[in-house]
Amino acid sequence: MLRIINISRLGNTLHFSRAVTQWQLPPAFQREFHVSAASLKRRKTAEEKKSPRIIEYSPKKLQTAAGGASNIWKHMTVAQLAKELERPLDDVQEAMLYVKGADNIEPAFKLADLKIIQEIAKKLGAKTRVVATPEESNTDEQKERDVAPRPPAAPELLQPRPPVVTVMGHVDHGKTTLLDSLRGADVAAGEAGGITQHIGAFTVTLENGERVTFLDTPGHAAFSAMRARGAVATDIIVLVVAAEDGVMAQTREVIQLAKEAQVPIIVALNKIDKPEANIEKSKRELAQMGLALEERGGDVQVIPISALKGTNLQLLAEAVSTQATLMGLKADPTGLVEGIVVESKTDPRRGKLSTAIVSRGTLRKGSVLLSGLAHAKVRGLFDHNGQPLSEAPPGTPVEILGWRELPLAGDLILEVETEKKAHAVLKYREHESQQEKIESSSDEIRKKDEEHQAKYRAEREARRLAGRFRVRGGQRVKQVDENEGKPRVSVIIKGDVHGSVEAILDVLETYNSNESCRLDIVHYGVGNVTEGDLELAKAFDAIIYAFAVETPQLKAAKEVNIRSYNIIYRLIDDLKEQLSSKLPPVEIEEVLGEANVLQNFLINEGRKEVPVAGCRCTKGVLKKAQKFRLLRDGEVVYDGPLDSMRHLKNEVDTIKKDVECGLRFRDTKVLPQAGDILQCYTTKMEAQQTDWDPGF
Repeated sequence: MLRIINISRLGNTLHFSRAVTQWQLPPAFQREFHVSAASLKRRKTAEEKKSPRIIEYSPKKLQTAAGGASNIWKHMTVAQLAKELERPLDDVQEAMLYVKGADNIEPAFKLADLKIIQEIAKKLGAKTRVVATPEESNTDEQKERDVAPRPPAAPELLQPRPPVVTVMGHVDHGKTTLLDSLRGADVAAGEAGGITQHIGAFTVTLENGERVTFLDTPGHAAFSAMRARGAVATDIIVLVVAAEDGVMAQTREVIQLAKEAQVPIIVALNKIDKPEANIEKSKRELAQMGLALEERGGDVQVIPISALKGTNLQLLAEAVSTQATLMGLKADPTGLVEGIVVESKTDPRRGKLSTAIVSRGTLRKGSVLLSGLAHAKVRGLFDHNGQPLSEAPPGTPVEILGWRELPLAGDLILEVETEKKAHAVLKYREHESQQEKIESSSDEIRKKDEEHQAKYRAEREARRLAGRFRVRGGQRVKQVDENEGKPRVSVIIKGDVHGSVEAILDVLETYNSNESCRLDIVHYGVGNVTEGDLELAKAFDAIIYAFAVETPQLKAAKEVNIRSYNIIYRLIDDLKEQLSSKLPPVEIEEVLGEANVLQNFLINEGRKEVPVAGCRCTKGVLKKAQKFRLLRDGEVVYDGPLDSMRHLKNEVDTIKKDVECGLRFRDTKVLPQAGDILQCYTTKMEAQQTDWDPGF
C-alpha cells in the first residue's frame, strides 16, 4: 500500500513524494514525478458533456492562431508584401536594402523569386506561408474599363467640317457615273460588270470651293448591309433614280433606311436625256413612297440631271451645299480621334488597311486606334488617290495603314493614349465577348445536356432490364451521322474587302436546301488565297471562290478547284451549278402521242380469246417500243408495254396522227372500252436543278 508523505510547491509545479509504509523498498524503486499546470486536464461538467458544440483548443493551437504566418506568393508586388506583413511600406523597402537580389524597391515591382520574399520577411521578423496567387491579381487587367466616345464638345471648340454625302439608289441607275462627272474621273469603266461592289469614299471640291466627302454605295441586292452602313455614316443622302425606271426595289430600301436613320434626302432624277424618260411618273412614285417633295410643299429637293452628259450637275451641287449649310455641320478638331470604318481590306504589299471617315479630332501618324477587337498604331495616312496625308481633320475620308488585326466595316474607331491602354481595353473586350458567347449559347448547351441525360437514362434502364452481363458482349453499333450519304458542297470564300465577303456570306445564308444537298462554309477571310487555304481545301475537298483577289501560281494550286470572279452574281450562278451537279438525276416522263379507243375486239389466238383495242391516233405519234397508259375517267387502268401494233392487218412500229390501228396489251386481262384514252410515253433521266433562289 502506497501513501503520500510530502507535498511541496515550486512556482507552478507541485512535487509529490511517495514511499512504502508497510514494507521498505530499496532507494532505486523510490522516485518523484512533476505535474505542471498545463498538464492538468479539467474535467467536463454535466452540461458540457451534453453539448456537442463546445470545442476546446489546446494552448499550442491558440498560440498559432494568435501569431500566424503571413501569406506570400510568386510575382507579388512590394506593396502587396507590405500589406500581407502588416508593416509600413517604408519598413519593407528598408529591409530590401539588406537582401541580396532585391534591387528594385518600387511599390509596383513584382518579386519573382520566393526565396527573396522569404528573406525580406525574415529580416522583418515575420513567418511566411506560400499560397497560390489570389484570383484578384489575375483579373486586375480585366477590370480595366472600356473606352467610349467623349461627351459633346463645348460650342466654342466646334469648327465647320465638310458634309458626308452618300450616293445611293438602285443598281445601274447611274450612281458611279454621277460621281465620275463630279470629280472628273472615270471610275465606272473600271468597275467589274459596270456595277459598284464596295463602298468608295473620296473628297470632291465643288466649283464654289466647298469640299464634300462622297460615299458611293453598291446598288446590287446582295449589298444591303453596305447600304445600311452608308446610311448611318452619312449626313445627306443623294438618292439617284433613273427617270426611265422610276422607283425600284433598292430605291424603296434606301428611302426606308433614310427614314430610320433620320437623314435628309436629295433626289437626283437621272437619265432625263433618254427618250423613254418619264419625270412626272417618277415624281408620283416618289411621293407615294412618303417623300414630301419640295414642289408639293415639302422639303425634299428633286433635281433632274443627266450624269452622262453633265446636265444640271451644278444645280445638284448647289442643293447639296445649301442642305449642308442649313444643317450647320460642325465638329471638334481637337482631342482624341473618333471615326467610323467604311471598308477594310488586306493588301498583299502593304498589309491590313481600312478606309475610314474621321468624325472628331485630327488623325495623325503614330496615333493608337481601337475598333472593336482590332487595334492599330498608325503608320501611314493616304487619300482616295493614294497620296500620303500628314493629318486628317473631321469629315475627311482616309486610308489607314498599321492595323494589327483587320477591323470590321461599320465599327467605331476610338483613339487611346498609349498602346498599353489599348491592350488592356482589348483584353477587357475579349473577356466580355467570351461572356456574351457563353450566355447566348447557354440555352443550347442546356438543351443538348438534357437530351444527353435522357438518352443516357434510357440506355441505363435498358441495360438494367437486360441484366448486367447480357449486353457486355456483341458487336458495337456504329454511330450513324444523320447527314451521312447526302451530297455536299464545301466552299472557302476569299474576298478583296470585308464588305464583299460579308455580302457573299449574306447571300449564302439564304440557302435553304440542305435536305437535298448540304452547303458547308469551311473558311472565309479577306485577302489573297494563301497556301493555308489550299491545304484546307484539300482536307475538306472544298472549292475556293476568290472574289477580286489574286490566286497563287503554285503546283499545289493546280490540285485544288479555285474559281475566280469579280462580279457577285456570277459567283452565285457558278455555285448554283456546283450544287445542281451534286443532285442525283430524276426520271422525266415525256408523252409522245395520244389515241382514243373506238371499239374493243376479241380475236382468237389458239384456244384463247385476246382483247384488242381499236384506236385512232389523235396527237403525236404512237411507238410500239415505248410504254402505254390506258386512262378511264382520269384513272389509270393499265400501264405497261404492247404485244402487238397493227394497221390493216400489217404489223407496224409507229402510227401517225389520224391513223387507225389495233393495239394488243401484254396483260390480256385488261379489257379496253370505247371512250378510253391511250397515252404513249417514254421516260429519261434528267439532271436536277437546285431550287435555291438567292433573290437575284
